[in-house]
Amino acid sequence: MTELRVLVVSLDRLSRAGLASVLDQQPGLTVVGQVSGDEDSFLSADVYDPDVIVWDVSWETASASHNLGLLSENSPAVLALAATVDQAGQARKAGAQTVLGRNSSPETLAAALAALSHGLQVTDPALSGDLGLSPSGPGSVSPLTPRENDVLRLLAEGLPNKGVASRLEVSEHTVKFHVNSIMGKLNAQNRTEAVTLATRLGLLPL
Repeated sequence: MTELRVLVVSLDRLSRAGLASVLDQQPGLTVVGQVSGDEDSFLSADVYDPDVIVWDVSWETASASHNLGLLSENSPAVLALAATVDQAGQARKAGAQTVLGRNSSPETLAAALAALSHGLQVTDPALSGDLGLSPSGPGSVSPLTPRENDVLRLLAEGLPNKGVASRLEVSEHTVKFHVNSIMGKLNAQNRTEAVTLATRLGLLPL
């Protein structure tokens, strides 16, 4: 199995070292470099040729978010680690595709990075309160992917993750990340609220 190449970014040296050590121990991941995330260091990050970037934005959030926003459209996808809803919102607005809490388990980080490498965007529901998503109208919600729509319809049927996984012939891990992504896009705190909001927005038939 080809390992996912990960670049770790944080303005705090100890945070970088700790993240790199944790991620390097996860199956399927290899840390190819550590940079501070200031303008000079991340401009040279191309030499590491990462598949994904893990960026801890909880240190000097304004500066980190500014530099995150300077990444080019062709840069690898970014998983941002945040400690607060405000930090998560800034990271999302700056371009992070996935946002998780800094206290996420190594296994959760590894699974999220694997999902991110396949184009799946994930947001920790606990950090989704300030991401600019509002259920006031269809235009205010990020579009769901076809697979997310499949998962949403099955959630509306009342199926648990295991049932959704069985119907779609995917793993429960994959379903979990689809559900988290749906809740993040709809700014929902739980599955029931996600279905309710989706119905209100016309994403599900009445």
